[in-house]
Amino acid sequence: MALSGTARNALSRVVKELEARILRAKWRGETRLPSERELAAEFVTSRATVREAIQRLAARGLLETRRGSGLFVSDQQPARLGAPWLPLIAESPPAREDTLEFRLVFECAAARFAAQRATPDELNDMGSILERMHDAVHNHDVDAEAQADTEFHAVLAIASHNLMLSHFYSSVITLLREHITNNTYEASNIPLDANDLALMRLEQHTAIFRAIRAHRPDAAFRAMHAHIAFVGKQFSQG
Repeated sequence: MALSGTARNALSRVVKELEARILRAKWRGETRLPSERELAAEFVTSRATVREAIQRLAARGLLETRRGSGLFVSDQQPARLGAPWLPLIAESPPAREDTLEFRLVFECAAARFAAQRATPDELNDMGSILERMHDAVHNHDVDAEAQADTEFHAVLAIASHNLMLSHFYSSVITLLREHITNNTYEASNIPLDANDLALMRLEQHTAIFRAIRAHRPDAAFRAMHAHIAFVGKQFSQG
């Protein structure tokens, strides 16, 4: 039976909200979700709508049902489910260069759209993440910086309010960023120490955020382009 327009809108809203919580790392792997009844009450919709939204996200590998235990955020990275060719990037410099070129297209577009469409809550999220990144950099905590970096780009993709961009981030970009973060210092040909590089990355993310917060799409595009170009230089082969 076809869904009515109202039902489709409700389903889309619930899917987007559940997905956003997963991508923003509010719900991490191994997190048990509230019950269908609790979610239906929170979203002011029917349990049938919540159930359908959960089924769609489970089909994409973001959620998994465990018999006798309930519904959990999947502990598998969606990127590994949807794009098995991506690990080859780590072993192929030419593929890595192509990937960085792709990121220039993808993430610069996401920054432009975010500057036009980001909500106050999303701006607050990005600001909070930047504060954690600042603390991590000044405490020389590389792991915390990497986590904040990944979360920043995840929220930015959501703030683009483009369904394809946010879905693609969840299935691909996480793995790419993991690879780039893990190899930043080893691959670097920039004559600076690790702390100077971290400070530069922090400055670049701050510039991206300020442009988005000021609703300046062109400036956001340029700031993201500068950041990705900087990452690319760290991977240049000489």
